[in-house]
Order: sequence, then structure tokens, then C-alpha cells
Amino acid sequence: MNEVTSPSDAAVDAAADRLLTASATGIPVPPMRDLLDATDLKTAYAIQERLTATRLAGGAKIVGRKIGLTSKAVQEQIGVDTPDFGVLFDDMAYADGDSLPADAILQPRAEAEIAFVLASDLAEGDLSYDQVREAIDYAVAAIEICGSRIADWKIAFGDTVADNASAGAYVLGTERRRLDEFEPKDVSMSMSIDDEEVSTGTGAACLGDPVNAVQWLARYARDFGEPLRAGQLILSGALGPMRPIVPGNTVRSTVSGLGSVAFTVGK
Repeated sequence: MNEVTSPSDAAVDAAADRLLTASATGIPVPPMRDLLDATDLKTAYAIQERLTATRLAGGAKIVGRKIGLTSKAVQEQIGVDTPDFGVLFDDMAYADGDSLPADAILQPRAEAEIAFVLASDLAEGDLSYDQVREAIDYAVAAIEICGSRIADWKIAFGDTVADNASAGAYVLGTERRRLDEFEPKDVSMSMSIDDEEVSTGTGAACLGDPVNAVQWLARYARDFGEPLRAGQLILSGALGPMRPIVPGNTVRSTVSGLGSVAFTVGK
């Protein structure tokens, strides 16, 4: 006898299949209003988990997490008051100066961030600010290349959560700094596309302090049943506005105290 699934299970399957089809065909899909209420985070994260399981079954490995919606302005635009998170896989990683294939990400947009690498697990204790800060091994400048399988980026909160928090790829700088060498909340950032400045910001734009974002993630991830672990990479959230990119672009971000990081988009 076939197992009877609940309507929510059917919605999770249908939404995951829709997003997987978008990946396979390179054609974005309409917002999933018919399957997912904009504020139904339980179902949205269940869809994300289903997609993660598919990636893992295909041989991908989880290397960390990304935090999204850390800007108050973006939260207000989408109508939420909390960040979200997605999963980082090994095949999303690019090195400073690499070329990103033009067809690697659907509807790509770049945003400058600080990335942190953890020295210890964040699974026990009260996960205070100080505990989280001490768990960070080092930081590097990073650019996240966000993508959306939702047509024209017409996303509600549920859409972006289900779509792995719009994670696409990331590029890491080479200058590593410990937190006793610089203060994340005090940094300034400038991002350029083809040598034209297109985005500026500060560390304080990311939940007041990028370490605050990591603390939020540590608590949420533990509640979710998947605590942050030593060695994982955390993309802490945008320091300034996200910008669309096209084939042929060269994107560079400079973060005070952390140096610069750049990549090109293939033609």
C-alpha cells in the first residue's frame, strides 16, 4: 500500500520539484504562492531541507551556512523582522580572481560580506555574544553571488527561504584576520563592477555587527537541530546593497581591515 502523504508533504514535494526543474532547465519559475504561504517558515525550511537532501545525494558536501536578510531595509522590503539562513555546499566556492561561469547562477546578483570560519562548535551553552566571538577562528572579505529560481526576483519570505536563502556561490579573499586584529562592526566596504563603485556600506549595516548575525544563526541552527560546527564557513550577511551582474563583469569588494576580493563573470 502506498503511504498517504499530508497536504503539507505534498506541497513540500511539489515546491522542491519546481525549484529543481528551474535549476535543470535554467528557466526561473513563478513565485510559489499556490504552494507556500509567504510567512509559513516551517514549510519553507522543509522545502529547503528537501533540496539539501537532493544535493547531498548527488555528492555535494555541506561546508557552512549563509545568513540572509540582515539589512533592516531589505527586511522591511520583504515584510519581515528576522533574517533567514541557507546551506553552503563545496561546489559553491570560488577563489579570489576566479571566473564564475556565466550560466552557473540563475539571475545572479553580487553582495559584499564578511565571512567567518569557526574554530569550535557552537552547540552548547547560552551562545552569548562573547561565546560566539571566541568561537570564530578568523574572518576574510567575501562576495556572495546570490541567485533566485523565482522569476524576476519577485520573492516573498517563504520563497527565498525555500530557495536555500537565494544562495548561489561565493568568493573568498586571501587575507585572514582574527577578531583581535580588527572589529567587524567598524569596517567600511566598497564594491565595484567594472571599476565603477556600485555599493557601499559598513559592518554595522549587518544587524548592527556581523558577529550578531553569527550569534543569531548559532541559536537558530541549534534550535533547528543542526548546530554550527568547527571548520564551517559562515557568510554573515550583506554590508551594502546587492547588485545584478552580467557576463563579462569584473566585481571587486574592498573591506577595511580585510583587503579586497574579486571575480569575473564568464562570457
